[in-house]
Amino acid sequence: MKLTEVATHRIIGEKIYGTSPSGKRNSLLMAFGVLSAMTLLYILSSYISNLHCTQEHCRRLQHNFVSHEPNPAESSVPVVVKAKRRRLLSLDTFRGFSLTIMIFLYYGGGSYWFFEHAPWNGLTVADLLMPWFVFIIGTSVALALHAMMKRGVSRIQLLRKLTWRTVILLVIGFCFLNYGPADGPLSWSWARIPGVLQRLGFTYFVLALMETCFGVKDLDKYQFGNWWAAVRDIILYWPEWVIVVILEILWLCLTFLLPVPGCPTGYLGPGGIGDDGEYPNCTGGAAGYIDKWLLGEDHIYHYPTCKELYKTTQPFDPEGILGTINSIVMAFFGLQAGKIILTYRQQPLSILKRFLIWAILLGIISAILSKCTQNEGFIPINKNLWSLSFVTTLSCFAFVLLGIMFYVVDVKNWWGGQPFIFPGMNSIFIYVGVMLLGSYFPFTWEMKVPTSHAELLFQDLFGTSLWVFIAYLLYRKKVFFKI
Repeated sequence: MKLTEVATHRIIGEKIYGTSPSGKRNSLLMAFGVLSAMTLLYILSSYISNLHCTQEHCRRLQHNFVSHEPNPAESSVPVVVKAKRRRLLSLDTFRGFSLTIMIFLYYGGGSYWFFEHAPWNGLTVADLLMPWFVFIIGTSVALALHAMMKRGVSRIQLLRKLTWRTVILLVIGFCFLNYGPADGPLSWSWARIPGVLQRLGFTYFVLALMETCFGVKDLDKYQFGNWWAAVRDIILYWPEWVIVVILEILWLCLTFLLPVPGCPTGYLGPGGIGDDGEYPNCTGGAAGYIDKWLLGEDHIYHYPTCKELYKTTQPFDPEGILGTINSIVMAFFGLQAGKIILTYRQQPLSILKRFLIWAILLGIISAILSKCTQNEGFIPINKNLWSLSFVTTLSCFAFVLLGIMFYVVDVKNWWGGQPFIFPGMNSIFIYVGVMLLGSYFPFTWEMKVPTSHAELLFQDLFGTSLWVFIAYLLYRKKVFFKI
């Protein structure tokens, strides 16, 4: 007898907490109401505190999308001020939004099933966040490296800087975040090699290396005809596109053509009792086989999300080697978003149009690959494998969400990004802090026996809010931790 993922989670939740669907819904509605009230209170207090500002003074305090000069009438002393580069607040807001939800899910998300990772194929809220982080890395690389090249930073200096950042991310991920006090002294005999920061670091390195080698310093000097001007954000970077296409062909060939002992070629299933138990030791197909072959079974993750539902016995790492290829592809779509912003920086409407075109195109590809089904497509949407359809689907969502935030935050200035912009501007510090200290008081505390989702939801929201408040204090003190 096979149970769907939704039914399984609902049955488990009702057995443990004894809560009816209406009780769970009421808890969520109450939490949403409280958070909405707090948001309105913050907006109101900000509005009152800014009433004393003149319109001109408030305009200077805002981050404008283009550089601007100070008002000479404000001071009788001549001052030479360099025009400041505009910081894209919507990108910080998007990053902080993803990180805030990630923290909430780290604490348990109130133990609601849709805040947990999908056991294998399909999507839940939890599956959206890391891909968005990867997308944001690509956009940040495009903006940051272009700014440094405009300032005259040499490519050798950029190479040293990106190598140093990568090494730091890898060290933090491997030495600090893969293990906790309960694991005891680190031993190479069982040390897990892949990890979230390891994947982010390697993805960043490849993207930044491509941009260092093939990035365009001065976009304005390239002249195009009417037709070519519409796609100059692509044709100027054709070498990068060639590299990414080669990487995706490599992923497809390894995934669907690599012979895996004891498994059908091109297998994408979870193994265990999945597929009527025909392939119990084939979890992840080629992706799982490559990790075990290159890293060893003792050095990859032993508790994949499919273990409980599909009764799998094989280790499988969701941050494995083969999936990292598509992580680079996902970041490249973020890089493309950054190229669009740079190329059409004086035309916000053009930026939004191109974001929409990319979202539609990627959405169509996803629909074709997955056949708009969970399990019956050519390439199902799968976060564990970082399948191609997973990358195109999440990139589609990212273009839409970044486009909305760009319009609301940077173009119209209707919203300053609060409170998400605070953790978004200190993302590495907050993420590492949560991983190292998030399981200790006062961020969380041990309950005797939780009696309802409301009790768990309060604890998880409290821990998340506390980290956002810490980020807010750092923001107020102008303390920003960077690698």
